[in-house]
Amino acid sequence: MTAQIPTDVAAVIAALTLAYPDADCTLDYVSPFQLLVATRLAAQCTDKRVNMVTPELFAHFPDAQSMSGADTAEIEAIIHPCGLAPTKASNISEMSKTLLRDFGGVVPGTIEELLKLPGVGRKTANLILGEVFGDKNAVVVDTHCTRLSYRLRLTDNHLPEKIEKDLRAILPEGTARGLCHRFVEHGRQVCTARSPRCTGCTLTELCPKRL
Repeated sequence: MTAQIPTDVAAVIAALTLAYPDADCTLDYVSPFQLLVATRLAAQCTDKRVNMVTPELFAHFPDAQSMSGADTAEIEAIIHPCGLAPTKASNISEMSKTLLRDFGGVVPGTIEELLKLPGVGRKTANLILGEVFGDKNAVVVDTHCTRLSYRLRLTDNHLPEKIEKDLRAILPEGTARGLCHRFVEHGRQVCTARSPRCTGCTLTELCPKRL
């Protein structure tokens, strides 16, 4: 069900833009492939920890060709601090092999093609489209986006795919990518999961405070 929206979406976007004008992707990478891998590692792990692990990983395996030829046990040993290492190592290895086999080692630029890669879901695919291919309408539904969208009553859904659909229906053209980055910053700094700091929040006059 699409949400009935009592908040002023434009005002929310304006307030968060003012509060976090430089909000951007916080994963470190130097190529589309490295962002793809880093995003996979970030599942149930902080970007800060991922950024501590990826320098060693990419020093050994900087691209799809080298990663596809790596022993998954070696990948697993390096990425262990990110959690879920066996699953992530397997997915990264298979993802690299699929990139080589089906896309010539080049990260594809459509959501349909990205979703064919092992371990890649809509959140990762949208992040790649936004960061690598400049899609300003990419909706990255991570935990912060999920929480803030619900609290602001921009959606009544809890499933990421439905939240993405709801947000696409209400966000002005070209605002989704930036807003999702600002949701991350606001979710980390103010509107946290357990103890949101509502007093003094930049959205205090707009938020229905549905916690």
